[in-house]
Amino acid sequence: MRDWVKQAEVDAGERDGLTSSEREELAALRRENRRLREDVDILKRATAFFAKETR
Repeated sequence: MRDWVKQAEVDAGERDGLTSSEREELAALRRENRRLREDVDILKRATAFFAKETR
């Protein structure tokens, strides 16, 4: 319950820290970043696979 009070104070601007909306945005950006890194890794593997096949 103490954490809720602290978060409410941050959201109201009475305390320093990330607001609830900023926390949600940060979590979404981290998820997207993780997904994009996985996509890049898959593309790197596919490139290496097809590079070996064409030789």
